Amino acid sequence: MTTAADPDLSGLSQLKDAHQNLREQIARVVVGQDDVIEQLMIAIFARGHCILEGVPGLAKTLMVSTLAGCLELDFTRIQFTPDLMPSDITGTDVLQEDRSTGARQLTYVRGPVFTNVLLADEINRTPPKTQAALLEAMQERQVSAGGHRHTLPDPFFVLATQNPIEQEGTYPLPEAQLDRFIFKVFVGYPTPEQERQIYRVTTGAAQSELTKVLSGPEIPELQALVRRVPVSDHCLDYSMHLVRATRPDEPGIPDYIGKWVSWGAGPRAGQALVLASKARAALDGRTCVTIEDIRAVAHPVLRHRLVTTYAAQAEGQTPDTVIDKILEDIPVRQGANEIDGHVSQAFRS
Repeated sequence: MTTAADPDLSGLSQLKDAHQNLREQIARVVVGQDDVIEQLMIAIFARGHCILEGVPGLAKTLMVSTLAGCLELDFTRIQFTPDLMPSDITGTDVLQEDRSTGARQLTYVRGPVFTNVLLADEINRTPPKTQAALLEAMQERQVSAGGHRHTLPDPFFVLATQNPIEQEGTYPLPEAQLDRFIFKVFVGYPTPEQERQIYRVTTGAAQSELTKVLSGPEIPELQALVRRVPVSDHCLDYSMHLVRATRPDEPGIPDYIGKWVSWGAGPRAGQALVLASKARAALDGRTCVTIEDIRAVAHPVLRHRLVTTYAAQAEGQTPDTVIDKILEDIPVRQGANEIDGHVSQAFRS
């Protein structure tokens, strides 16, 4: 039972209410895409970055900017192009002169990466050198320039997009860099009913007014709360078994993994599974992680960390279908969620 004297449970209640309010506010602007919005919120409160893949015109930019606005966060969009240089996003030293004294000095001019929510649009259209500069900022949450380190704002999220239908002249992110993203989210087409509503809403004169749900300084506190959500040994083991089952050289794995997967997920995938599961539980106001939380985030966590073989592609297998098979074959012990329920007591103490 939540009490005023219990800051952790009251924080969970605040996060649950904010989660519901965010969904309601975003639904006033973005039609459909409920699963995508849910995964974006999980990634943000898990303090992770996200990559979105979908064809143009599916409101990816609108989703991200609306979410940033509801959270009262600064939002910046960068359109990645083949001629974009690292300094174009991180900033550069500029020689400035003091007109009164004539003295000259180098002054660092911050780039667009110094924001709270950065939409890296079509990240695969810029050369690896510029991609690496952004990924360094994502990992270290700072930018190095002229021998000085410049800390990025907190919170800081990168939401990158990729266009799956045009690959000519692109620079696909290698698997080692994709691993830096907690989620890879597929943005699909709307249903007929949703598409009809999109036409009606976007071609009318009415404009929806959004209400701020959380302030920027509150988000790091709620992210810290998410990390305090306990997870049982059973859930940790289940996460580990899912990740290890993706590796072709792992003993005791199903035969199809060696045939369909050339490279499996590393330990960072397990960390992402646990953190995303904690965030999902916290957004639902629950004080412990369940097996359902882990299974719900398995696809966006693992799909970009699996490299399938030519044999798998010839048989029509994708990372998602491989993950489906793994989820079917990795056993879940009966009564596991009852075990996890007892873990929540640690959160109250």
